[in-house]
Amino acid sequence: MSILHTVNKSPFEKTTLQSCLDHASPGDAVILIEDGVYGALSRTEASERIAARMNEVSFYALGPDLLARGVANGSLAEGVKVVDYGEFVDLVAEHEIAQAWL
Repeated sequence: MSILHTVNKSPFEKTTLQSCLDHASPGDAVILIEDGVYGALSRTEASERIAARMNEVSFYALGPDLLARGVANGSLAEGVKVVDYGEFVDLVAEHEIAQAWL
């Protein structure tokens, strides 16, 4: 059973992303939304945590939330895929469970 984990808090303010990564299983996916997209920035402690799980877990960042925060796609950690709202809906439909990390 695969889970889509949603993280909406900045990893620079909360430990939500780390908690999510501690519980994510191989085959799961993590989508960073709202302030959670800051976790997708390259060359940060958060990106190192993501890189460590990249072979087991798929990582996504919501494009409109990146845009709203002035984050350019080129500054994202390698392997994080940018998705739009339609693709976000597709991810929800592809996974049996959606887990929000608040």
